[in-house]
Amino acid sequence: MESRANHNQNSIEKFQNHDIIVYVLGGPGCGKGTQCSKIVEDFGFIHLSAGELLETEVKTGSETGKMIQEFKKEGKLVPSEVVVKLLKQAMQRSGNRKFLIDGFPRNEENRLTAEKMLGIQPTIVLVFDCSEEEMIRRVMQRNQGRVDDNMDTIRKRLKVYKESTLPVIDYYAKKGKARKINAERPVEEVFRSVEAVFSELGLVKRGKTIV
Repeated sequence: MESRANHNQNSIEKFQNHDIIVYVLGGPGCGKGTQCSKIVEDFGFIHLSAGELLETEVKTGSETGKMIQEFKKEGKLVPSEVVVKLLKQAMQRSGNRKFLIDGFPRNEENRLTAEKMLGIQPTIVLVFDCSEEEMIRRVMQRNQGRVDDNMDTIRKRLKVYKESTLPVIDYYAKKGKARKINAERPVEEVFRSVEAVFSELGLVKRGKTIV
């Protein structure tokens, strides 16, 4: 098997079959950020957010960072290849074998690029399911201030989620990888459902052993 340390430009560096890769998807205000924090704390995953990786790269002042900044200034989407490259580098640097990839893939292009460049399929896809009304209520509560501007932004984000991300969820549902979780309940109840999904994978919380 090809070594992880081999950085031959002509080969795609594959992640090993026993790496656990969990994609985390859900609309704005669904509470996935809170759940990701709990998963990291209790199950020892590395949490990778595509958005945060892009922001960090911009701050480095690198050529890639400057390119990302230009795309954002022009209101364009950062190319999937750039996002996946940053994810891949972060995964390799971490030295971990369990990855929680938050808010990715956002669309079919992201998904196809990840499959091509990483050579992997996710182990499982967590989908935090929440009604549009509840998501709007939560985001408005969180972002108190100019109500009209907030509503406009939220509705745009919901539109993008429905048009771009739902097809990705449908794809993984057909492959038997998507696990929908009712995210309208209290945080601890939602997390119990997450624990049940991880139990399927044979994962237990830190400090516990399988009986």
